[in-house]
Amino acid sequence: MVQHSTVAEREAILSPELPIIDPHHHLMNHYGMRYEIDDLKSDMADGHNILATVYVECRRGYRQSGPPALAPVGETELIDSIVSALPPGRTRFCAGIVAHADLTLGDAVDEVLDAHLAASPERFRGIRHLAAWDADETVHMTMINAYPAILDEPSFRRGAMRLAARGLSFDTWIYHPQLPDLARFANALPNLNIVLDHIGMPVGVGPYTGRRSEVFENWRHGIRALAKHDNVVVKLGGFVMPITGFGWHERAIAVGSEELSKATRDYYMTVIDAFGPKRCMFESNFPMDREACAYNVLWNSFKRIAADFTDSEKDDLFRRTAARLYRLET
Repeated sequence: MVQHSTVAEREAILSPELPIIDPHHHLMNHYGMRYEIDDLKSDMADGHNILATVYVECRRGYRQSGPPALAPVGETELIDSIVSALPPGRTRFCAGIVAHADLTLGDAVDEVLDAHLAASPERFRGIRHLAAWDADETVHMTMINAYPAILDEPSFRRGAMRLAARGLSFDTWIYHPQLPDLARFANALPNLNIVLDHIGMPVGVGPYTGRRSEVFENWRHGIRALAKHDNVVVKLGGFVMPITGFGWHERAIAVGSEELSKATRDYYMTVIDAFGPKRCMFESNFPMDREACAYNVLWNSFKRIAADFTDSEKDDLFRRTAARLYRLET
């Protein structure tokens, strides 16, 4: 990881009173990355008004014994134990937990969902099963998903239906060529609350290098088609990761919020225009996005992008959509 100068990390906080729910972050001590609750607290102590956060699975703390299908429950157990030990404070850390379950289990996934609920009855909110796949190995990460078209798998859809039956949400991450796949999936499961992470990731590396305009148009077409399905909500973030091809993670001096907002505005505004503020929510995706910019810079960039929205629309984008989707009281 590049060690950036702290110059760009000392920005004054814009609209410090604006209430925020951060609906997407991780706690990590694996994959060569360490980011624990104290690191999260430190990043959030810079002045933004973070009321609550949602923890999203990252394959940490899996059970090392017992049925393999129940291994992901260890992550929910670990995160719940970490948060339960915290003293009361202004921010409700990990107020919601989005865990993992193998939805290709079909109806048999009920046992896993029951175990997650037992592990964290107050915080468990839904399941994330990543569907990101690309034929090019420079893009595709085999640790994420081994199925080229998992969203079309009958067993996967049966498993997702079990989430809908329980009122649980379904998070997923895909690459921009897969947006039509998710549209078909959303059409087939209209009662399932679907959360598209990281705006459907317009990829800028591998075979997509140097094709930013073409990728943008293909991605925009997919986003507009997906927005026709009312059961889909989009997380606005994850767009400073290396896979976008912007290269912010390689800079000696970290990007500032003004530059970042100018570079990302068209992407986020395309999603907001298509879905509306009530179906969009800004996310930090920390610590993954931490490789490119500071927490305060990222949220400042979001606030710059949303500057012309009404107070009610801002409340949707920064708090209310996340609160509704993940059933959080703020």
